[in-house]
Amino acid sequence: MTEYAASWSGGKDSCFAYWKATSQGLKVSHLLNFINADSTKSMSHGLDSKLIALQAQAMGLPILQQKVTWETYEAAFKDAIAKLKLKGITGLVTGDIYLQEHKDWIDRVCGEVGVKALLPLWKIDSAVLLNDFIDAGFKAVIVSVKAKFLGKEWLGRQLDKKLASELGQLGVDVCGEAGEFHTFVYDGPSFKEPVKIGSTAVISRNDHWTLNIKEYTLG
Repeated sequence: MTEYAASWSGGKDSCFAYWKATSQGLKVSHLLNFINADSTKSMSHGLDSKLIALQAQAMGLPILQQKVTWETYEAAFKDAIAKLKLKGITGLVTGDIYLQEHKDWIDRVCGEVGVKALLPLWKIDSAVLLNDFIDAGFKAVIVSVKAKFLGKEWLGRQLDKKLASELGQLGVDVCGEAGEFHTFVYDGPSFKEPVKIGSTAVISRNDHWTLNIKEYTLG
C-alpha cells in the first residue's frame, strides 16, 4: 500500500487535498512544508514556521519543514522527498487545481525521485471545490492578497459562501489558484483541536498585503 506525505502550505488547497486523499482511504502520514532559508516564513504563504508546525500538531501529524530558496527549490524538494522515503513514504499529495505547469513539474520531479504524485483536486471547478471545502466544515481566513487584485480589507476575512460570491463578482478565481490570495486553515474535520488566532498585524510586502499572525495557541 502506498504511504503518502502531503505537500502543506497551511492553506485551503493543501488541506482539502489531504482531506480528500484520506477520505478515499489512503494513508497520509506526514506533512511537508517549505520554509524560506532567509527567514522563518513559509515559502508559499508567508506564514510563520512555528504556526505551520502548530497546525500539524493540531492535526496529530509529524511535519518535515525544509529550508529552501527559490534558486535551490528543486534540489531541496528532492532532498526532502529522500528524507521522507526513509520513513516509508512512496507518494506525495498536492493541492494543485488547474495550473498545468505546476502539475508537469510535480509529475516530473516526483518521477525522478521515485514517488507517486497524487492531485485529488485536479481539474475540479474552483467554485465547486470552495463550496465543498466550506460544506465539509473547514474554517479558514485570508492571510495574503496580491495588491493588484484585492485590497488589505480582505485580510482576516472568513472563507465562507458570502466571500466566495464577492470574489466571483470581482472576476477573481474563488480558489485564488493564480496567487490572487492565500489562506490559513485553523479548524475542520482533519483537526483534533483548532488553532486559535490572537493578535495580528497588516504588512505590505512585494506587491502583496499580508496578515502577520503574531499570537496563536491550540484549543
